[in-house]
Amino acid sequence: MEKYIGLDVHAKSCTAAVINAHGKRLGSHVIETNGAALVEFLKQQAGTIHLCIEEGTQSLWLVEILSAHVAEMVVTKVSQSSGQKNDERDAFALAERLRNGSLETTVYKQVGRFGKLRQLVRAHAMIVEDSARVQNRIKALFRSRGIQVVGKNVYNAANRPEHLRALPASARPAAELLFAQYDAIAPVRARAQAELVAESHRHPEPRWLESCPGIGEIRAAQVAAIVVTPERFRTRQQFWSYWARHRHALVVGLGANAARQVATGCGEADARSQSQPQSLLKNVFKGAALTVLQTQNREEPLRASYERMLAEGTKPNLAKVTLARKLAAITLAIWKKKEVYEPKTSKAS
Repeated sequence: MEKYIGLDVHAKSCTAAVINAHGKRLGSHVIETNGAALVEFLKQQAGTIHLCIEEGTQSLWLVEILSAHVAEMVVTKVSQSSGQKNDERDAFALAERLRNGSLETTVYKQVGRFGKLRQLVRAHAMIVEDSARVQNRIKALFRSRGIQVVGKNVYNAANRPEHLRALPASARPAAELLFAQYDAIAPVRARAQAELVAESHRHPEPRWLESCPGIGEIRAAQVAAIVVTPERFRTRQQFWSYWARHRHALVVGLGANAARQVATGCGEADARSQSQPQSLLKNVFKGAALTVLQTQNREEPLRASYERMLAEGTKPNLAKVTLARKLAAITLAIWKKKEVYEPKTSKAS
């Protein structure tokens, strides 16, 4: 007997709605948001179980503890609902959409052995963002007093007395507090980077990715943690759409619902994504392209390719996008082939 369960998840409790293969409602249940309780509920369900939840704070955790107890588990993007919130109605809607294959956007959650690396990538990204915020606040404070600061020398402890003297006395205490905040974040950022690289180097894949132009230790770790497996992408075009368009989609395990989506022309890997990780991945390849362009070696093949595009009349911004796509395609290809980058032999798949 096929059963489809929609699970509406909240911090303290979850509402589970169960329907059969014909769409008949078999009942709804309120369960504590507790791993043991949710697993026990699934064990009590007879038949083949298909489970659907919405993307949220607990979704990765739920995938880790529940996917082994069901035939198929799908994480979908949060849908826009109108009217008053009703947990039971929302849970039944999830179950029905899973049953009839009408889930438009679902999210990849299978992280496997990259689970720790993925968490470190997230933590590192947040710490870097916090550091950048403090830097911007420091520069904004100086600009607000009509003082222009260029580059990063303003953050250097040796240069601070000179910069502080340029401020009026009323603004110096605020500047000193912001500098103290920057100094507090700096060692945490260094630790985050060190732990990220150490964990990344426990796996062979980032070593291959690091060999690609513009992809250093940090970017290689980010790509590995977000993509997880290159086999999700049959072609480079699917990989481009994954990070360049911020599309959302597909599943933990390729179950019946996923097979229906693939059969209707929505490529299984082509659709998978989450907006935040994909934004990070987009920045990886854009940043890698800029790194390639900053190289002094104009004979480097990718740099030379960019120069040829400009000579042929391509606008610089479009040429940079093309270069970023080439880097993404090469990264995917060398990962699939399990080899390091060789300028003369490495080609996009």
